[in-house]
Amino acid sequence: MEWRINVGDGSSKALAPKASCFAAKLWAALKESFMAFIIRIRGFFLKAWKLGVDDPRKFVHGIKAGMALTLVSLFYYMRPLYDGVGGNAMWAVMTVVVVFENTVGATIYKSLNRVFATSLAGFLALGVHWVASQSGRRFEPVISCLAVFLLASAATFSRFIPTIKAKFDYGCLIFILTFSMVSVSGYRVEQLFDVANQRMATIIIGTSLVIIVTMFICPIWAGQELHALIIRNMDKIANSLDGSMDLYFGQKEEETGPDKQLGNKSLGYRCVLGSKASEESFANFARWEPAHGQFSFKHPWKQYLKVGAALRSCAYCIEALNGCINSENQAPDAVKKHLKEACERVSSTCSSITRELAKTIQTTTRSPTVDFLTKEMNVAVQELHNSLKSLPDALKEESESESESESADCDAKSARVVPLMEVIPAATFASLLIEISSRVDSVVGTVKELAEMCEFEVGGGSSSGKSTSELETVKVLERV
Repeated sequence: MEWRINVGDGSSKALAPKASCFAAKLWAALKESFMAFIIRIRGFFLKAWKLGVDDPRKFVHGIKAGMALTLVSLFYYMRPLYDGVGGNAMWAVMTVVVVFENTVGATIYKSLNRVFATSLAGFLALGVHWVASQSGRRFEPVISCLAVFLLASAATFSRFIPTIKAKFDYGCLIFILTFSMVSVSGYRVEQLFDVANQRMATIIIGTSLVIIVTMFICPIWAGQELHALIIRNMDKIANSLDGSMDLYFGQKEEETGPDKQLGNKSLGYRCVLGSKASEESFANFARWEPAHGQFSFKHPWKQYLKVGAALRSCAYCIEALNGCINSENQAPDAVKKHLKEACERVSSTCSSITRELAKTIQTTTRSPTVDFLTKEMNVAVQELHNSLKSLPDALKEESESESESESADCDAKSARVVPLMEVIPAATFASLLIEISSRVDSVVGTVKELAEMCEFEVGGGSSSGKSTSELETVKVLERV
């Protein structure tokens, strides 16, 4: 089969295949694939570099892990240390790999769980092995298998118990693994006690090195991470309230569209809604940490979980508030104008209280301003109630003033139907603000409990600042 073309004199001419055409296409395809591969590799390294620049502690964590593995590898490569622990030095390397975590609390949690679980499983396995060996060759495998079945089943079931799962889940897993390995290997290994002793020594060496490295070289404390997370969540709640007011009453135009508002401060509540798992993890690991900084050994980490739960309840209301903002059914400008001042006052006091509570936790100092702001918030809520009650009368007066030239029948029909449909969206928005204020009040209560448990110092504050807050409260009361 060949290709032919027509020439000028009417005859046809056969085309000779060009071998270089296929080679050129192949080279171009290979070159394009190679350049795409290079671009992907470059993008990966750029993302990794940005991740490290945003949080340099990730770079430090990698260096610490390499340092711990290097130190523990000396027991394997140096002859004097190798002779001391034998061929089981690899267990120390494995221990470093599996227990080294980002925070001090997580590392201590896994290290202690591994040591205690390995010790308990080893002693039980040795006991079972001794009992089985004394019962004769006929019953020895039966006793060993029965012990593995019972203890493995009990340990696996215990992982479903909430208390054990929260504190000793990793230990149960190591217990099952160690007991099964020692029991099965103990049936054939003659010097089982010496092997178990060497493995315990290497595990203790590995966990000790890991704890020393993670505690004394740029430590990352789970307690401090939980402390900072609660403070950030409070600031995000306050920013979300302010941003929601700006969006609803149209004071500021958003730079991004409604579908691209991930960087918008009004959507910070989403991070609060998704922080429950992080808070529980940090609180669990913080209980294993020794006293550090401003945190004592028995610091009430569980109270932080209560504060986080109260903040999430506020975030759920703010999410509903944003639903009103993005709803197709919007109140007219007249209704918004009537409720604007009262709503903004409630939102402003709620956000101010939240920021003041964040400052209280950050400085571990009780602020007397919180009590004055709480009183002002209650007054603002009462003003909002009054504005809602007077809303039908205000709409009726406006409707009558706008319809003076219309007929009486049209005026009566408008008064019966239109005001109700106009009030519902705005009343829903105002009701959510009132609910947010009550939930902010519960946040105040949980923070006060935390301050009492931790014995926060009472901040004196400037006398002028205190008098200013008192004057503002008095003015609000006089307006009511």
